[in-house]
Amino acid sequence: MDADKIELVKAQIEPFLRQSEVYIRRIEDFVRQIPPNQIYIAVGAVLFTTFLLLIIRAFKHTISNTIVLTGLSGGGKTVLFYQLRDGSSHQGTVTSMEPNEGLFVLNSETSKKGKIKAVHLVDVPGHSRLRPKLDEYLPRAAGIVFVVDAVEFLPNCRAVSEYLYDILTKASVVKSKIPLLILCNKVDKVTAHTKEFIRKQLEKEIDKLRTSRKAVSDADISNEFTLGVTGEAFSFSQCVNKVTVAEASGLTGEIFPLEQFIRERVKP
Repeated sequence: MDADKIELVKAQIEPFLRQSEVYIRRIEDFVRQIPPNQIYIAVGAVLFTTFLLLIIRAFKHTISNTIVLTGLSGGGKTVLFYQLRDGSSHQGTVTSMEPNEGLFVLNSETSKKGKIKAVHLVDVPGHSRLRPKLDEYLPRAAGIVFVVDAVEFLPNCRAVSEYLYDILTKASVVKSKIPLLILCNKVDKVTAHTKEFIRKQLEKEIDKLRTSRKAVSDADISNEFTLGVTGEAFSFSQCVNKVTVAEASGLTGEIFPLEQFIRERVKP
């Protein structure tokens, strides 16, 4: 019984096999009639198109969606992280000793229709012992948000300037021209300094740092690039990467300038 079924199947398939052989012969005859140089051109075009598509695909995958939040401890980075993620200040006081990291659509965009690209947001703790972790994220960052406490700025001006100087002179930042936003946080407080005041004080302090750092021995390789123009007072406009200054309040949720900076670097 099984043998009969097999023979029946063979009989049904045989006409298709014969027809396939006819088609194959026709294709062979057609190819033989094509001049060799045309075949080479066609094969070359296919290979070139494939290579180009692979390059485009690889380029798309290298476009970063990583935004790094950094700055001294107590500046409000983690509160800003939670505001961006879920619209909550988490009671306004959050201390982090490990990087907060998440991939999400900004909370303010969750109700928008259409395709919205998620942001890879990294909150790097500001403690001096944990700053080396920053180097793990900077090479693939699309933007850096340097958070400054606008209330406690003056007592920390030197420390803030030194940390900012170190970031602005890192090879990964300079070579890739990574945009940096100096975000003056806590401006909802009456005693907060304005962004203009903070910008001017930082430029003055960094100008002093340039002189002292240049006097350091060449054996000190902590900074790979220098800032500013020789013979001129330092200003952020002299940096090879774009540096902007804005105000925000993580506690009250007034963070539009931060969201705008992120969306300019991570397109929807």
